[in-house]
Amino acid sequence: MRKSGILMPLSSLPSDTGVGELGRNACRWLDILQENGVGIWQILPLNPVGYGNSPYQPYSSCAGDELYISLELLCEESLLPEMPSPFRESEKRLDYDAVRKFKEPYLRNAYQNFKDKKMQESTEYQEFISQEWVREYGVFRALKSANNGACWNEWKQEDKEWPEKRTALQPEVEEEAQYQMFLQYLFYTQWMNVKKTANEKGIEIMGDVPFYVGVDSVDVWAGKDNFLLDTDGRPIFIAGVPPDYFSETGQRWGNPIYDWDYMKETAYRFWVDRIGYSSRLFDIIRIDHFRAFDTFWKIPASCPTAVEGEWIEAPGYEVIDTLKEKIPGVNLVAEDLGDLRPEVLTLRDHYHLKGMKILVFDIDTKGKYAYDCSNDVENIIIYTGTHDNDTLMEWYKGLSCRAQCKVRRFLKRKGFGQGSVKDRLISYTLKSRAEYAILPAADFLGQGMEGHINTPGTVGSPNWEWRMPEFERIQKELQKYKTMLMFR
Repeated sequence: MRKSGILMPLSSLPSDTGVGELGRNACRWLDILQENGVGIWQILPLNPVGYGNSPYQPYSSCAGDELYISLELLCEESLLPEMPSPFRESEKRLDYDAVRKFKEPYLRNAYQNFKDKKMQESTEYQEFISQEWVREYGVFRALKSANNGACWNEWKQEDKEWPEKRTALQPEVEEEAQYQMFLQYLFYTQWMNVKKTANEKGIEIMGDVPFYVGVDSVDVWAGKDNFLLDTDGRPIFIAGVPPDYFSETGQRWGNPIYDWDYMKETAYRFWVDRIGYSSRLFDIIRIDHFRAFDTFWKIPASCPTAVEGEWIEAPGYEVIDTLKEKIPGVNLVAEDLGDLRPEVLTLRDHYHLKGMKILVFDIDTKGKYAYDCSNDVENIIIYTGTHDNDTLMEWYKGLSCRAQCKVRRFLKRKGFGQGSVKDRLISYTLKSRAEYAILPAADFLGQGMEGHINTPGTVGSPNWEWRMPEFERIQKELQKYKTMLMFR
């Protein structure tokens, strides 16, 4: 291991408002990482969460969720008169609806104060909102509100067609669009300050870009030709994966499938814009479901599960060649997990992209211990686990007594015979030859199922709700591994 990292969703950081924010505690988290030699902070997508509060079904590929805007910083900028009393600060689960309802009046108050005092004189603000995606997103959210929160393909016809016709908006809709644009300005400026602080401390931020976008998103509404949709804007085919380790009926994600022929005609502008903007926000970009650049599972939208479908080849080489040409220095890593055909790994290696190795997936607890991290090639990232599987201790405690014994015996043979099983597994991972070793925060904390972030194939609570109410415990845990976390 040459550089260590921690997977910690921004939403899970401690705060006084029930959700992680882009203020003081984000900077304190960076201090803790720096003090313990951690070089990478990996996060989940920051985009506005949609269906099921999933960051992988967002309303936009570029926008940030207003949930993360720091009210404390708004007070410092005199956009709020005072900081509200703490709200759900000690809760171990994030209640999205409650937190949004709590923060909404303060964000609207900040908008009114900005509009009255600073909007016209701020050239930085005017430059930001002049970006095409910002205007489209503001209008999308305003029209979504005007249509009672329905998916855009259920809207009034004139609202469905706004991206093509750009008709004038009703005054109240225009005002809401301006408010949504203001929120994006706040998010961007606060996030870029966090990124600047991280980089000054020698910490890189690894962002997460889902391969697909949600159907109920500005990406689809304002770019219909990029997707296989019917005349009403409904997907003809949807994305997912066939039956696998996680589900006997596969995973029916519901994301619309790309029209690759059209994308080729437009020189893959959709991907260049999307990854190009992400490269401004993050130092490293993890492409979730990278395998779909090689082949993707195409499910008829009429099918209730993912069992029925077919593998279709994608123009991965053309797309990545274009990204490399148009976005110099873009740093991509590949989420290459699952049952893959060899061509996926060939594609990954052609561009020298780092892949992923998951400790708990590669331990054969039934027979021979198949995985030895001392044999890892350097150009990979080793994880104990990801946001989509059991925590380290949840996995271990779910093994049979015989399998647990095999794990302990293996660790002892490899020189990790002292300490708790958790400490030994973490130490073993950090000793890997892989270039990066990244561990979820819940694994450092030794949490079981209470630290589980998401269960694939399921929707809604308790997915995406995990929170860490305070810093003290993880700070102590990281200090135990400090010598192994330091760069080498």
